[in-house]
Amino acid sequence: MLKKFQITRKIHSLKNKANNHKESQSTNTLHPNTEKNLSLLKNSLGSSSDLRYREFQVSDQHSIRILICYVDGLVNEDFINQYLVKPLMESDDTTSHPQKEDFYKFVKKRILSTSSLKESNLIDDVVDGVLTGETAIFINGYDSALLIGTQGFDARNVEEPDTESSVRGSREGFNEVLKVNTSLIRRKITNPNLIFEDMKLGKQTKTKIRIGYIKGIADTKIVDEVRNRLERIDTDAILESGYIEQFIEDHPYSIFPTVANSEKPDKVAAKMLEGRVAIFCDGTPFVLTVPHLFIETLQVGEDYYSRPYLASIMRLLRVLALLLTIATPALFVAIATYHQEMVPSLLLVTMAAAEEKVPFPIFIEAFMMIIVFELLKEAGVRMPRPVGSAISIVGALVIGEAAVQAGIVSAPMVIVIALTAIAGFVVTALNDAVVLSRFFLLFSAASFGFYGILMATLVILGHMCSLRSFGSPYLAPVAPIIVSEWKDALIRLPLWAQKSRPQSVTWMKSKREKSLKNQPNHPQIQKGE
Repeated sequence: MLKKFQITRKIHSLKNKANNHKESQSTNTLHPNTEKNLSLLKNSLGSSSDLRYREFQVSDQHSIRILICYVDGLVNEDFINQYLVKPLMESDDTTSHPQKEDFYKFVKKRILSTSSLKESNLIDDVVDGVLTGETAIFINGYDSALLIGTQGFDARNVEEPDTESSVRGSREGFNEVLKVNTSLIRRKITNPNLIFEDMKLGKQTKTKIRIGYIKGIADTKIVDEVRNRLERIDTDAILESGYIEQFIEDHPYSIFPTVANSEKPDKVAAKMLEGRVAIFCDGTPFVLTVPHLFIETLQVGEDYYSRPYLASIMRLLRVLALLLTIATPALFVAIATYHQEMVPSLLLVTMAAAEEKVPFPIFIEAFMMIIVFELLKEAGVRMPRPVGSAISIVGALVIGEAAVQAGIVSAPMVIVIALTAIAGFVVTALNDAVVLSRFFLLFSAASFGFYGILMATLVILGHMCSLRSFGSPYLAPVAPIIVSEWKDALIRLPLWAQKSRPQSVTWMKSKREKSLKNQPNHPQIQKGE
C-alpha cells in the first residue's frame, strides 16, 4: 500500500509540473488578438510614461488592426513614421493586395523596407527588444510579432580620449555605443576571422556584452575561459566595464590589475592581433583586454608609430619613473633617519639645517606631504576643468611655499614629493598599485631603513611573480624568462625584427608574418645581396 501511495504521489507531482509548464508557456506566448497582446505588454512593461502604443487599422476591405510599441527616447521616431507607420497605412492602396491570411507575410516581405527585422512569438523576446530600442509590430490574427531595429538615441561623437592622448597616431576613441565601438575595431582589422559574440549580464540591467577575438590567433582555451567567467557572473547590475573586471579578474585581493582597459581602438586592435581577447560593454568607452601582463603598463601606442631608438629610451625612462614614484620618499626617509653616512657632508649639513626648524619626524613629514598631494590631485580631477587645473597648480605652489616658510615641512621634502608626483604621472595605468606600494615602502623605511625597503621590495616582487592573468604569468617575459619576447619588453626592436607573437599570451608559438628576406622590399634584396 505504501509503495502504491508513493507511485500515485509521484504521478500527481509530475502532472502538476507538466500543467505548470504548460501554463507558463501559455502566459509567455503571444495571442492572435492584438488587444490581448496589448494587455500582456502593459503587464510586462508597466505603466511607464515613456512607453508608446499606437493602434491603427489598414485595409478597409478586411479590417486588419495593427499595434506598434516602442520606448520614447530609444528610437528614431522619424524612421518609424516614414518606414513603418506610413507604408503600413498605405498598404491598402497597393496594386497586388493580399488576402487576410497572407497579410503577415506580405508585410514582412514587401511592405517593411528595413534590413533589421526579427520575429518572435514570445512576450519575453518582445519586451527585451522594446527595451533595447526596437519597435514591435503586432498584426491582428497572427500570434507572432515583428521586431524592427529602430535604435536612434543620442550618443557622443567619436573623439580623442582624454585619458590616453598621443602625439602621433590615431585620434579616435571609443564612445558609449556598443556597435560603434565594434565598428571601430572592424575598420582597423578587416579580417573575416574577427569574431564577436554577444551576451547579456545583470538581472536588472541586462547590459549587452560583446566578446571580440581573432579566430586562429587567440587561443581557444582563453576564449572559452573568458566566456565561462562571464557566464558565471550573477549580479543585478552591470553599469560599466569596471564591474566586469572585478568579477573576472584572477586575483581580486591584489593591488595589481590583471585585466587591462583602454579607450583607443588602435591599442585594443593591436592587442587582439597579439592573441588577446577584448570585452566590450554597452554604455562605457573603456574596453577590457585579457590576458594582461605587467609590461603592458610601460608600453604606449606611440612606441610602435615612431622609430625604435627614441621609443626604447622613453620606455626605459618610464621604468625609471615607476621606480622613482614608488621609492623616492622611502629612500629619503631611510637616508635621513638611519643612513646619514650615505649623504655627502655638504649636502648633509644643508638637509640638517632645513630639518632643524621642522617640529615633526621625517616620516610624519613625508606622510603628510603625500596625503596633501593626493588631496590636490583628487581635487584637480573632480573639479570642473577650468577650475581643476588652477586648483592643482596654485594649490601646490601656495601650500608648498607656505608650509616651508611656516616651518611645517622642509624644502628638501617638497622637492622629493614633487619628484614623486611628476614621476607618478608618467605611469598612470598603475596608479592604484603605485600609491599603495609607496605607503608600504615608506612605513618599511621608517621602521628598518634600507633593510626594510629591501624586504618590502622582495615581498612586492614575490607577490607579482605569483600572479596570473587567465593563465599567463604576470611578469612575463622577465619571470619566467622568454628570450624571444625581449624584443618588445624594456626596449623595442624594429617591427620587422618582431616575427613572432607573444608566447605568454597565445600559449603557443605563432609567426606574425613570413621572413622579410623573402619580400622584395627588404634592404638586403635592394642592395643586390
